[in-house]
Amino acid sequence: MLRIAGVLAVVALALSAAHTKVNKHKPWIETSYHGVITENTDIVLLDPPLVALDKDAPIPYAGEICAFNIHGLEAPFKAVVLNGTSGEGQLRARGLVDCELQKEYTFIIQAHDCGSGPGGMEGKKSHKAVVHIQVNDVNEFAPVFREPQYHAAVTEGKIYDSILQVEAADQDCSPQYSQICNYQITTTSTPFAIDRNGNIRNTEKLSYDRQQQYEIQVTAWDCGQKRALHSVPVRIDVKPVCKPGWQGWNKRVDYEPGTGSKQLFPKMHLETCGGPLSSVRTTVELQTSHIGKGCDRETYSEKSLQKLCGASSGSTDLLPAPSTATNWTASLVTDSGRDSDLIFRFDGRQAAKIPDWVVPQNLTDQFTIATWMKHGPSPGLRAEKETLLCNSDKTEMNRHHYSLYVHNCRLVFLLRRDFTQVDTFRPAEFHWKLEQICDKEWHYYVINVEFPVVMLYVDGVTYDPYLVTDDWPIHPSQIDVQLTVGACWQGGEVTKPRFTQYFRGSLSGLTIRPGKIESQKVISCLQACKEGLDINSLESLDKNIKFHFNPAQSILVMEGEDLENMNTAVRKVSYINSRQFPTPGIRRLRISTTVQCFGEDTCITIPDIDAVVMVLQPSEPRITITGLERLSRPASDLRAPGGIALFQDLHIISTVTRADATAHNTARRPGVLEEIIHNLDYCDILVLGEELRPGQESLQLQRSALLGKHLDATNSTSGMSIYGVDSMSNYEQVIRQVRYYNWQPGPLIERRFRLTCSELNGRYTSNEFNLEVGMLHSSEAGEHVNHMVAPPQYMQVVHHPSMIHGLYPSHNSGVPSAATVVIVMCIAALVVVVVLGIYRIHLTHQQEVKMAETAKEADATWNDSALTITVNPMEVGRLEECVRMLSGWRI
Repeated sequence: MLRIAGVLAVVALALSAAHTKVNKHKPWIETSYHGVITENTDIVLLDPPLVALDKDAPIPYAGEICAFNIHGLEAPFKAVVLNGTSGEGQLRARGLVDCELQKEYTFIIQAHDCGSGPGGMEGKKSHKAVVHIQVNDVNEFAPVFREPQYHAAVTEGKIYDSILQVEAADQDCSPQYSQICNYQITTTSTPFAIDRNGNIRNTEKLSYDRQQQYEIQVTAWDCGQKRALHSVPVRIDVKPVCKPGWQGWNKRVDYEPGTGSKQLFPKMHLETCGGPLSSVRTTVELQTSHIGKGCDRETYSEKSLQKLCGASSGSTDLLPAPSTATNWTASLVTDSGRDSDLIFRFDGRQAAKIPDWVVPQNLTDQFTIATWMKHGPSPGLRAEKETLLCNSDKTEMNRHHYSLYVHNCRLVFLLRRDFTQVDTFRPAEFHWKLEQICDKEWHYYVINVEFPVVMLYVDGVTYDPYLVTDDWPIHPSQIDVQLTVGACWQGGEVTKPRFTQYFRGSLSGLTIRPGKIESQKVISCLQACKEGLDINSLESLDKNIKFHFNPAQSILVMEGEDLENMNTAVRKVSYINSRQFPTPGIRRLRISTTVQCFGEDTCITIPDIDAVVMVLQPSEPRITITGLERLSRPASDLRAPGGIALFQDLHIISTVTRADATAHNTARRPGVLEEIIHNLDYCDILVLGEELRPGQESLQLQRSALLGKHLDATNSTSGMSIYGVDSMSNYEQVIRQVRYYNWQPGPLIERRFRLTCSELNGRYTSNEFNLEVGMLHSSEAGEHVNHMVAPPQYMQVVHHPSMIHGLYPSHNSGVPSAATVVIVMCIAALVVVVVLGIYRIHLTHQQEVKMAETAKEADATWNDSALTITVNPMEVGRLEECVRMLSGWRI
């Protein structure tokens, strides 16, 4: 046994020595490796390739490679042996590699041979080699902008190198895919450009007035040409260059008639760009020269205005509206399309002769001449005299007794006294040199004469003559004089009498009043504007603000030292129009401002601003006259001392159509009628048909009816005119007292009258109210009428009220109408005919009885077939006429 054990031990030792002798070498690998792996893949490309060599090859196991071991802190790689004999291996990722998490890896790798057997026992290891692996990037991320939106502001009128910079980022790890290589503006037609670095600039100068804000879209690309998924909005505000001036005002201000005072600039303020100011002076001008006669004034007739303003009576209107009675203005050119203003235009070729019966014969030492005039510079170097009013010899001589003319933009009034009045050298020519005479604007001129003193009023402001020349009085003569308007009449010293010294301009309301002069209060009233500038809440205006209005309140000047107080003051400036029915249209506004700085006269320039006030169209009133349209009166009433009242049941109302507040619910209703109260300026009662016969009939009105009212009346055979600015109720009271007289009715059985009323000199007129007056004569009651059947001649026929209303619903008076009279007379005639017929039948019957008694042979029976009734043909005709008339009336 011992011998066997020894043999085995020897054999083992021999085997061990033999093996040790076979695996004599360690595997060999490179000392370092560089690898590349693309993210999201698992194969690493090594340089040099992973190969282990063993010099024990080709001895089995000893010369074979069994493994590659990686030594590193959690290196996400593994090495696999592809071929143990050749020693080829491969480096693989344990999972997906993300470059964004880690771009590079470094670790140690060793090769192991198989040793002495399949299990790799007693295997040898190679030296350690360093492996450096770089992760290649994949362009998996798109650029993303760092901000959700960008905003910048620029000042107009400048070119910027860079307004702002946008910036995008990319999460890819490599420079190729993580860097932004390009930016682009995707919005078309914009004045902006962007460079590769995201800098945005403007390509042209921007204007705040043209566009105050721009919004553009910008996108980005990375260097791998991957575009951003979402563009970014960029807003660029354009700020105006700080320009001194008024801000916060509206170009147009609408004015609703009847709303009183309205602020023009409630939010306006003055921008001075921060400069220190010592004072601000602002002028607000309301330009109304194109409205009527220079502004919105009352457009009543001259007579009505004078009555309204309390002017002295007795004035003569030398330029009235053309009519049958005032036909001397018919040949003149009128411009009456301006809100009922009667304006006469003279172009150097028109003039009018005033009839002798119109001309005041004795002007005395006190009189007044007044007119509206619009005049410009005269053409030519040697301007001729332009005559407004002239009283000169009609024939033989060429003496001017008095005249008013313009010469070289000077107004001259000539007054030559008669020798019978004064025989000494006296003032004769009065000269005024004023800018208003030739400024092509409307002005109101009044010349008050208290000889030898002559005073001129222009728009209510007094002016003394700058030059007065004396002359001898005119020698008395029997030559008639001629008063003319628009030129002067030259009746002598020429071959043919003619007009000369023609006027070029416009006139309106030319009047002359002998015996009295007008007070300044009346003159101011006659030319007063009804529109102008105003200061809202004047009591709240800062006491350090100085302000001044011109007389017409069309110019307002304000001055102050504190800018904020000045802004507050300008916001209070308002427009007001006190007319109930103002002239619609545009009124222009101009605001001019000067600013003074400390130690300087002017430091900044404030541009003027222009705006408009739009006066809206007022609701037009509809004036309606109602009342009894038919009167039937006995002739004795017409001859009575009191005559008959024509318009006892007269009513005058005025309505306007207002917008319906519930129009959205009732779309078919355009508006609702609303009764309003306003004045009237005249009512005319016109006789229709034949004029009144003088001495036989007339219209009359007691002067007491006009007391306490601004009314007057004129009367003629063609009718009556009641005029003056007064209320509709006062007009009603006066018209109801107009009475009609007819002392000799004769064959006249009917008179027709027409009543019309006006507001604002015909701008608004009423309906034409027609009244018929029927006269009942005693002969109309037939001589055969049975007075037990027919009513007495002057008895009023009283019917049941419901019947009257049914027949004539518009007539509420108890006075019988023509139809009632005709019906009663026809019924009476019918009754008379029937009674006469029965009477004659009875008479014939009695005669037949007598004849039967006398002639016994006659039949005793009554034979009605032989009965014949004879009726008067006149009565038959009258009956047939009544039947026809009754059939024509609808009862």
